[in-house]
Amino acid sequence: MSPGCGVPTSFKWESSPALITPPSGSVSIKDPTVLFHDGKWHVYATHYSNSYNMTYLSFTDWDKAGAAPKTLLSTNPNLTGYKCAPQLFYFSPQDLWYLVYQSQPPTYSTTRDPSDVRSWSAPRKFIENEPAIVTQNKGSGTWIDFWVICDDANCHLFFSDDNGHLYRSQTSKASFPAGFGTPVIVMSDERFDLFEAANVYKIKGTDKYLLIHESIGDGRYFRSWTADKLDGAWTPLADTQANPFAGKSNVTGAGWSNDGISHGEMLRDNPDETMTIDTCNMRYLFQGRTRAGAEYNLHEYSLGVLTDAR
Repeated sequence: MSPGCGVPTSFKWESSPALITPPSGSVSIKDPTVLFHDGKWHVYATHYSNSYNMTYLSFTDWDKAGAAPKTLLSTNPNLTGYKCAPQLFYFSPQDLWYLVYQSQPPTYSTTRDPSDVRSWSAPRKFIENEPAIVTQNKGSGTWIDFWVICDDANCHLFFSDDNGHLYRSQTSKASFPAGFGTPVIVMSDERFDLFEAANVYKIKGTDKYLLIHESIGDGRYFRSWTADKLDGAWTPLADTQANPFAGKSNVTGAGWSNDGISHGEMLRDNPDETMTIDTCNMRYLFQGRTRAGAEYNLHEYSLGVLTDAR
Protein backbone atom coordinates (compact mmCIF):
# COMPACT_ATOMS: atom_id res chain seq x y z
CA MET A 1 0.00 0.00 0.00
CA SER A 2 1.30 3.43 -0.93
CA PRO A 3 2.54 5.49 2.05
CA GLY A 4 1.52 8.65 0.18
CA CYS A 5 3.61 11.35 -1.43
CA GLY A 6 3.30 14.15 1.11
CA VAL A 7 2.06 17.69 0.62
CA PRO A 8 2.39 18.85 -2.99
CA THR A 9 4.45 21.98 -3.54
CA SER A 10 2.70 22.82 -6.82
CA PHE A 11 -0.25 21.69 -8.91
CA LYS A 12 -0.63 20.99 -12.63
CA TRP A 13 -3.58 19.21 -14.22
CA GLU A 14 -4.78 17.68 -17.47
CA SER A 15 -8.54 17.68 -17.99
CA SER A 16 -10.67 15.01 -19.59
CA PRO A 17 -13.44 15.99 -21.99
CA ALA A 18 -16.88 16.41 -20.45
CA LEU A 19 -17.59 12.84 -19.25
CA ILE A 20 -20.96 13.07 -17.49
CA THR A 21 -23.77 15.13 -18.99
CA PRO A 22 -27.06 16.20 -17.36
CA PRO A 23 -29.94 13.75 -16.92
CA SER A 24 -32.63 13.88 -19.57
CA GLY A 25 -34.73 17.00 -19.13
CA SER A 26 -32.16 18.76 -16.94
CA VAL A 27 -30.07 21.82 -17.76
CA SER A 28 -27.05 20.89 -15.67
CA ILE A 29 -25.28 18.34 -13.52
CA LYS A 30 -23.12 19.92 -10.81
CA ASP A 31 -21.55 19.68 -7.33
CA PRO A 32 -20.45 16.03 -7.59
CA THR A 33 -19.38 13.75 -4.77
CA VAL A 34 -17.51 10.59 -5.74
CA LEU A 35 -15.98 7.48 -4.19
CA PHE A 36 -14.98 3.92 -5.08
CA HIS A 37 -16.75 1.08 -3.28
CA ASP A 38 -17.67 -2.51 -4.04
CA GLY A 39 -15.88 -2.54 -7.39
CA LYS A 40 -17.37 0.60 -8.88
CA TRP A 41 -17.41 4.38 -8.75
CA HIS A 42 -20.43 6.01 -7.14
CA VAL A 43 -21.35 9.59 -8.08
CA TYR A 44 -24.07 11.72 -6.55
CA ALA A 45 -24.56 15.21 -7.96
CA THR A 46 -26.95 18.15 -8.18
CA HIS A 47 -29.13 18.47 -11.25
CA TYR A 48 -31.34 21.37 -12.27
CA SER A 49 -34.49 21.26 -14.36
CA ASN A 50 -37.17 23.56 -12.93
CA SER A 51 -35.72 23.17 -9.44
CA TYR A 52 -32.67 21.65 -7.74
CA ASN A 53 -32.50 18.02 -6.70
CA MET A 54 -29.88 15.24 -7.00
CA THR A 55 -29.03 12.33 -9.26
CA TYR A 56 -27.02 9.10 -8.85
CA LEU A 57 -24.94 7.00 -11.23
CA SER A 58 -22.30 4.27 -10.94
CA PHE A 59 -19.79 2.67 -13.28
CA THR A 60 -16.75 0.41 -13.12
CA ASP A 61 -14.39 2.56 -15.25
CA TRP A 62 -14.32 6.22 -16.18
CA ASP A 63 -14.55 5.43 -19.88
CA LYS A 64 -18.01 4.04 -19.07
CA ALA A 65 -19.16 7.08 -17.09
CA GLY A 66 -20.89 8.78 -20.00
CA ALA A 67 -23.13 5.78 -20.69
CA ALA A 68 -24.04 5.08 -17.06
CA PRO A 69 -27.78 5.29 -16.31
CA LYS A 70 -28.80 8.12 -13.99
CA THR A 71 -31.38 7.75 -11.23
CA LEU A 72 -33.05 10.86 -9.81
CA LEU A 73 -33.10 10.93 -6.02
CA SER A 74 -36.60 12.40 -6.17
CA THR A 75 -37.74 8.84 -7.02
CA ASN A 76 -37.20 8.22 -3.31
CA PRO A 77 -40.25 9.76 -1.51
CA ASN A 78 -37.88 10.89 1.27
CA LEU A 79 -35.82 13.03 -1.10
CA THR A 80 -38.23 15.13 -3.12
CA GLY A 81 -38.02 18.93 -3.22
CA TYR A 82 -35.02 21.24 -2.98
CA LYS A 83 -31.90 19.23 -2.12
CA CYS A 84 -28.44 19.69 -3.62
CA ALA A 85 -24.64 19.83 -3.20
CA PRO A 86 -24.18 16.26 -1.87
CA GLN A 87 -21.28 14.69 0.00
CA LEU A 88 -21.13 10.89 0.34
CA PHE A 89 -19.04 8.98 2.89
CA TYR A 90 -19.00 5.84 5.03
CA PHE A 91 -19.11 6.52 8.78
CA SER A 92 -17.19 3.54 10.12
CA PRO A 93 -18.17 3.77 13.84
CA GLN A 94 -21.82 3.20 12.90
CA ASP A 95 -21.37 1.04 9.78
CA LEU A 96 -23.61 3.54 7.96
CA TRP A 97 -23.36 5.58 4.78
CA TYR A 98 -24.15 9.28 5.03
CA LEU A 99 -25.34 11.59 2.28
CA VAL A 100 -24.89 15.22 3.36
CA TYR A 101 -26.67 17.95 1.39
CA GLN A 102 -28.25 21.37 1.69
CA SER A 103 -31.97 21.76 2.01
CA GLN A 104 -31.14 24.86 2.84
CA PRO A 105 -29.83 23.92 6.32
CA PRO A 106 -27.15 21.19 6.53
CA THR A 107 -29.10 17.95 6.16
CA TYR A 108 -28.28 14.25 5.96
CA SER A 109 -29.79 10.88 5.13
CA THR A 110 -28.35 7.43 5.88
CA THR A 111 -28.33 3.98 4.30
CA ARG A 112 -26.52 0.65 4.39
CA ASP A 113 -26.41 0.52 0.58
CA PRO A 114 -25.21 3.68 -1.22
CA SER A 115 -26.08 2.17 -4.61
CA ASP A 116 -29.81 1.97 -3.77
CA VAL A 117 -31.37 5.41 -4.19
CA ARG A 118 -34.65 4.32 -2.61
CA SER A 119 -32.89 3.15 0.57
CA TRP A 120 -31.91 6.60 1.84
CA SER A 121 -33.66 7.61 5.06
CA ALA A 122 -35.82 10.68 5.60
CA PRO A 123 -33.82 13.93 5.93
CA ARG A 124 -32.55 15.10 9.29
CA LYS A 125 -30.75 18.36 10.04
CA PHE A 126 -27.33 18.72 11.66
CA ILE A 127 -28.23 22.29 12.69
CA GLU A 128 -31.89 23.30 12.64
CA ASN A 129 -31.72 27.05 11.99
CA GLU A 130 -29.25 29.48 10.49
CA PRO A 131 -26.78 30.46 13.25
CA ALA A 132 -26.55 34.11 14.29
CA ILE A 133 -22.90 34.33 13.21
CA VAL A 134 -23.94 33.42 9.66
CA THR A 135 -26.88 35.86 9.63
CA GLN A 136 -24.55 38.63 10.77
CA ASN A 137 -21.89 37.96 8.10
CA LYS A 138 -23.57 36.45 5.03
CA GLY A 139 -24.69 39.69 3.35
CA SER A 140 -26.89 38.65 0.44
CA GLY A 141 -25.55 35.08 0.59
CA THR A 142 -26.63 32.05 2.59
CA TRP A 143 -25.00 29.08 4.31
CA ILE A 144 -23.99 26.70 1.57
CA ASP A 145 -21.94 23.65 0.50
CA PHE A 146 -21.68 21.58 3.70
CA TRP A 147 -18.71 19.28 4.21
CA VAL A 148 -18.09 16.76 7.00
CA ILE A 149 -14.65 15.39 7.94
CA CYS A 150 -13.64 13.56 11.12
CA ASP A 151 -10.39 13.06 12.98
CA ASP A 152 -9.86 10.51 15.76
CA ALA A 153 -11.94 12.40 18.32
CA ASN A 154 -14.25 14.85 16.54
CA CYS A 155 -16.29 15.48 13.43
CA HIS A 156 -16.18 18.91 11.80
CA LEU A 157 -18.79 20.56 9.57
CA PHE A 158 -17.35 23.16 7.18
CA PHE A 159 -19.46 25.50 5.04
CA SER A 160 -19.37 28.86 3.25
CA ASP A 161 -21.71 31.82 2.75
CA ASP A 162 -20.95 33.20 -0.75
CA ASN A 163 -19.72 36.31 1.02
CA GLY A 164 -16.07 35.69 1.89
CA HIS A 165 -16.39 33.50 4.99
CA LEU A 166 -15.58 29.87 5.77
CA TYR A 167 -17.20 28.43 8.90
CA ARG A 168 -16.64 25.33 11.02
CA SER A 169 -18.84 23.60 13.58
CA GLN A 170 -17.77 20.62 15.72
CA THR A 171 -19.16 17.63 17.56
CA SER A 172 -17.55 14.60 19.17
CA LYS A 173 -17.19 11.52 16.99
CA ALA A 174 -19.15 9.57 19.61
CA SER A 175 -22.05 12.05 19.38
CA PHE A 176 -22.15 12.35 15.57
CA PRO A 177 -24.46 13.23 13.85
CA ALA A 178 -25.86 15.10 16.87
CA GLY A 179 -24.25 17.84 18.93
CA PHE A 180 -22.79 20.26 16.41
CA GLY A 181 -21.99 23.45 18.28
CA THR A 182 -22.08 27.12 17.40
CA PRO A 183 -20.02 27.69 14.24
CA VAL A 184 -16.87 29.77 14.20
CA ILE A 185 -15.34 31.67 11.29
CA VAL A 186 -12.27 29.79 10.08
CA MET A 187 -11.14 32.46 7.61
CA SER A 188 -12.50 35.49 5.80
CA ASP A 189 -11.62 37.41 2.64
CA GLU A 190 -13.24 39.46 -0.09
CA ARG A 191 -16.51 37.94 -1.27
CA PHE A 192 -15.31 36.49 -4.58
CA ASP A 193 -11.90 35.47 -3.20
CA LEU A 194 -13.54 33.02 -0.78
CA PHE A 195 -16.84 32.16 -2.40
CA GLU A 196 -18.11 28.56 -1.98
CA ALA A 197 -17.50 24.80 -2.49
CA ALA A 198 -14.99 24.13 0.30
CA ASN A 199 -13.47 20.63 0.51
CA VAL A 200 -11.21 19.43 3.34
CA TYR A 201 -9.08 16.27 3.12
CA LYS A 202 -6.57 14.29 5.17
CA ILE A 203 -3.33 13.87 3.18
CA LYS A 204 -2.33 10.20 3.29
CA GLY A 205 0.92 9.40 5.09
CA THR A 206 1.14 12.83 6.75
CA ASP A 207 -0.27 14.71 9.73
CA LYS A 208 -1.55 17.41 7.35
CA TYR A 209 -4.96 18.43 6.08
CA LEU A 210 -5.68 20.11 2.73
CA LEU A 211 -8.40 22.74 2.33
CA ILE A 212 -9.52 23.90 -1.11
CA HIS A 213 -12.07 26.68 -1.69
CA GLU A 214 -13.63 28.04 -4.86
CA SER A 215 -13.05 31.66 -5.89
CA ILE A 216 -14.17 33.85 -8.79
CA GLY A 217 -11.77 35.91 -10.91
CA ASP A 218 -11.12 35.32 -14.57
CA GLY A 219 -13.49 32.37 -14.35
CA ARG A 220 -13.80 29.96 -11.43
CA TYR A 221 -10.69 28.58 -9.72
CA PHE A 222 -9.62 26.96 -6.44
CA ARG A 223 -7.28 28.24 -3.76
CA SER A 224 -5.65 25.88 -1.21
CA TRP A 225 -4.25 25.80 2.33
CA THR A 226 -2.83 23.21 4.75
CA ALA A 227 -3.16 22.70 8.51
CA ASP A 228 -1.87 20.32 11.19
CA LYS A 229 -5.33 19.85 12.68
CA LEU A 230 -8.89 20.51 11.61
CA ASP A 231 -9.47 23.17 14.27
CA GLY A 232 -6.07 24.75 13.69
CA ALA A 233 -4.69 27.62 11.62
CA TRP A 234 -4.59 27.27 7.83
CA THR A 235 -1.36 28.08 5.98
CA PRO A 236 -1.54 29.21 2.32
CA LEU A 237 -0.32 26.59 -0.16
CA ALA A 238 -1.38 27.56 -3.70
CA ASP A 239 -3.85 30.33 -2.98
CA THR A 240 -3.86 32.84 -5.83
CA GLN A 241 -5.35 32.86 -9.31
CA ALA A 242 -1.83 32.99 -10.77
CA ASN A 243 -0.78 30.04 -8.59
CA PRO A 244 -3.97 28.10 -7.79
CA PHE A 245 -4.86 24.61 -6.69
CA ALA A 246 -6.74 24.38 -9.99
CA GLY A 247 -7.69 27.03 -12.53
CA LYS A 248 -7.12 28.24 -16.06
CA SER A 249 -3.44 28.93 -15.35
CA ASN A 250 -2.53 25.32 -14.46
CA VAL A 251 -5.14 23.15 -16.24
CA THR A 252 -4.88 22.07 -19.87
CA GLY A 253 -7.62 20.40 -21.88
CA ALA A 254 -10.54 22.08 -20.11
CA GLY A 255 -11.46 24.44 -22.94
CA TRP A 256 -14.92 22.84 -23.00
CA SER A 257 -15.55 24.59 -19.67
CA ASN A 258 -15.92 28.26 -20.53
CA ASP A 259 -15.90 29.43 -16.93
CA GLY A 260 -12.88 27.66 -15.46
CA ILE A 261 -12.82 24.94 -12.79
CA SER A 262 -15.77 24.81 -10.41
CA HIS A 263 -17.33 22.78 -7.56
CA GLY A 264 -16.16 19.17 -7.36
CA GLU A 265 -14.44 16.56 -5.22
CA MET A 266 -11.13 14.69 -5.10
CA LEU A 267 -11.14 10.97 -5.83
CA ARG A 268 -10.38 9.68 -2.34
CA ASP A 269 -8.10 6.91 -1.11
CA ASN A 270 -10.93 5.33 0.90
CA PRO A 271 -14.62 6.09 1.37
CA ASP A 272 -14.68 6.77 5.11
CA GLU A 273 -15.18 9.83 7.29
CA THR A 274 -11.46 10.72 7.32
CA MET A 275 -11.73 12.02 3.70
CA THR A 276 -8.22 10.75 2.93
CA ILE A 277 -6.54 11.47 -0.41
CA ASP A 278 -3.37 9.97 -1.88
CA THR A 279 -1.25 12.74 -3.38
CA CYS A 280 0.65 10.15 -5.44
CA ASN A 281 -2.41 9.79 -7.63
CA MET A 282 -4.48 12.96 -7.54
CA ARG A 283 -7.69 13.22 -9.54
CA TYR A 284 -10.49 15.74 -9.15
CA LEU A 285 -14.04 15.45 -10.49
CA PHE A 286 -15.33 18.94 -11.29
CA GLN A 287 -18.21 20.81 -12.87
CA GLY A 288 -17.47 22.71 -16.07
CA ARG A 289 -19.80 25.21 -17.69
CA THR A 290 -20.48 24.19 -21.28
CA ARG A 291 -22.80 27.09 -22.10
CA ALA A 292 -23.82 30.27 -20.30
CA GLY A 293 -27.55 30.73 -19.79
CA ALA A 294 -29.67 33.83 -19.43
CA GLU A 295 -29.35 33.48 -15.63
CA TYR A 296 -27.28 31.36 -13.24
CA ASN A 297 -29.84 28.55 -12.94
CA LEU A 298 -29.86 28.14 -16.72
CA HIS A 299 -26.09 27.75 -17.14
CA GLU A 300 -25.34 24.34 -18.65
CA TYR A 301 -22.83 22.24 -16.70
CA SER A 302 -21.29 18.81 -17.22
CA LEU A 303 -18.66 16.89 -15.23
CA GLY A 304 -15.05 16.14 -16.12
CA VAL A 305 -11.96 14.78 -14.35
CA LEU A 306 -8.66 16.53 -13.70
CA THR A 307 -5.62 14.23 -13.56
CA ASP A 308 -2.32 15.18 -11.92
CA ALA A 309 0.09 16.24 -14.67
CA ARG A 310 3.09 17.37 -12.60
